[in-house]
Amino acid sequence: MSRIGRQLINIPVGVTVAVDSNIVNVSGPKGNLKLKLPVKINVEVKDGQVIVSRVSEDKKTRANHGTIRAHINNMVQGVVTHWKKELEIRGTGYKASLSGNKLIVNAGYIHTVDIIAPEGILFQVTEDTKVSVTGADKTIVGQVASNIRKIRKPEPYKGKGIRYAGEFIKLKAGKKAKA
Repeated sequence: MSRIGRQLINIPVGVTVAVDSNIVNVSGPKGNLKLKLPVKINVEVKDGQVIVSRVSEDKKTRANHGTIRAHINNMVQGVVTHWKKELEIRGTGYKASLSGNKLIVNAGYIHTVDIIAPEGILFQVTEDTKVSVTGADKTIVGQVASNIRKIRKPEPYKGKGIRYAGEFIKLKAGKKAKA
């Protein structure tokens, strides 16, 4: 049996978890999230805890067991305190700004790149070069941050581009090292 899947999820005060056939609804002070369960996974709520179990022992069900438990745990944590990803923009003239719920990134292209925040996601630009993505759903926060990073990935010679805060980019020496 999965070690992660066996662990119980404690429900904090102010959070409600409801299971309707194959959909788990988690609601709390910072949002409401839903998750559709795979066919052979059962979720029960007892005594302020969530119990995830599996019906059969086939390979796919065993693989989903720990994953579904982790997703539900992330949902419970996300409705209490939002998940956050921070990005840094490095390069001459590279910057970001906000216009309503739209993030406008100037990353060395002729045009600016506009990203509209999906529902439940909030952008913050503290400086021109620091962007943070926050929201209740961990997977959507990570995906939006990844999409922002894909605008201009850090290049290996000067390190210009968009990177996660604290991300280490190993720089190459370039032509000068050869001579």
